[in-house]
Order: sequence, then C-alpha cells, then structure tokens
Amino acid sequence: MSERSPAPGGLALVESLVNTLDIETGADSLAGAEGRTRLGVPETELEEARELRESLRAALLAHAGHPPHRPVTPLGDLLARAPLVVTVDAGDGSAALAPADEGPLLSRVAAAVAQALVEGTWTRLKACEAADCHWAYYDRSPAGRGRWCSMQVCGARAKMRRYRAKD
Repeated sequence: MSERSPAPGGLALVESLVNTLDIETGADSLAGAEGRTRLGVPETELEEARELRESLRAALLAHAGHPPHRPVTPLGDLLARAPLVVTVDAGDGSAALAPADEGPLLSRVAAAVAQALVEGTWTRLKACEAADCHWAYYDRSPAGRGRWCSMQVCGARAKMRRYRAKD
C-alpha cells in the first residue's frame, strides 16, 4: 500500500507483521509458507501470529487517535508472555533489551516494542485511518500527526469523499 520507507530498527518487524494482511483485498501473506518463513513463523504458531498482528494493529490505530478496528486481545496481555533480558556488550558497555528466547515471533516483537519505547519511537508507528486500509506506517512528519499510509492513495480518497459529501 504505502510508498513510505520502512520503520526504523526493530519497528520494521512490527510494521511487516501488521502489513501481512491487506484489509481491502483480504490477502493474508501469513497464509502462505513464504510469508511465514519471512517472519519466522512456524505453521503451528499461525493463529498466535494473527492474534498478535491484530492486537498490534489496534495499538497502532490508537497511536493515530482511532478506536480498535475490532475486539482484540490487549497487546499488553500478549507481550507479558514474552520475557525480556538486559544484555550488555562487553566491548563498549552498551545495554539493550533482548528476548529471553530469540525464536518466537512474540519474543522478537516484545523486544522491538520495548526498544522503541526506550528510543521514544513507539508512538510514531501508526495504522492508516482509512477503514479499508489500516496499513502500518512510520510517521516521520515533524509534528507526528500523519493520518494515512499514503497521501496519494488513502489521503486522496478521504479528501475526495469529503469533497463529494459537500454537494
């Protein structure tokens, strides 16, 4: 959907996961082996990955000031199942949050969200306000008030609908 550049750091994983479902067409790349492999999701964890995806989408909609798209498991409840550890680099002494178990998608997402919180970038990851889109995007606008994944597509559609509604 979007022509925007990927989210920075670990948020790229979150953005990629949310964008595995094209709401407009219903295409779900997690349904295929290639899409699951790209994100490291075994078929046995498919339903958990979808649940996580929709909980993330609800949080990203909230970042943009919109209500959840549908009832979902609260993201905090899911992330609480993924313990994190503090790692310290022996060379330079830098510290980072990392998943206690590197394998599961939930653990990797929890670490990405935690790191984004530390960096202050978590709330810049948003979901497009267009009800037929909700594509995840990283809001790089100076004021952090982006509304659509693409001004040329979703933004233009919204403006055209408002214009036509005036008639």
